[in-house]
Amino acid sequence: MGQTHSEHPFQDLADKTGFSLEQITNLHRRFKQLSGNEETISRENLDSIPALANNPIRKQIIEAFFDKRNQRRDEVGVLQEIGFEQFLMVMSHFRPPTLRTTGEEKEAMRREKLRFLFNMHDTDSDGTITLVEYRKVVEELLSKSGAIGQEAAKAIADAAMLEVASTNVPHMQPDEFYAGITFEHFEQILKGIEMESRMNIRFLDVGPTMHCRKGTS
Repeated sequence: MGQTHSEHPFQDLADKTGFSLEQITNLHRRFKQLSGNEETISRENLDSIPALANNPIRKQIIEAFFDKRNQRRDEVGVLQEIGFEQFLMVMSHFRPPTLRTTGEEKEAMRREKLRFLFNMHDTDSDGTITLVEYRKVVEELLSKSGAIGQEAAKAIADAAMLEVASTNVPHMQPDEFYAGITFEHFEQILKGIEMESRMNIRFLDVGPTMHCRKGTS
């Protein structure tokens, strides 16, 4: 007798991540290519992806795969290598909604994506994006584009953080210290921005190179 749907080796992963069995099979094939047919992958494996080579936040994207906070287990810390299930759990944050996705499910997906983005910037895992952390991201985004210098990028980051501070703490005194952006503030900053389908990575093939890109509107 043939194997039933419930007996599929990836069924448990499909239930956990929302990916279809076909998507998981394709991602598993790609995982094996990246790992050299090993059971785990390292940062070096992901760093070799051509499509990430010129991404200004390549380092943050790669580190996100090894951040325990992105495994949905309420753990903090970093991993040196990850197996396929851990890889898939991170990839599931980029899964776009389908036509069958309910409004409640879309809201949950949005919050997960925002938390994922927040974790990328909160590099010390203290629950706050400080000026130093925010400045580092903005500097990398702007200075690596070649459009402006590092000092100009720093000034833009500082000004942007001050604007965020005045929005989130409108009655803050001039000499009052702004600790940084909490997740609640982060949600407010991005309120009204459609995230559910925009933030995704598409694996366009499973050949020798991986094509991944941000979704466009």
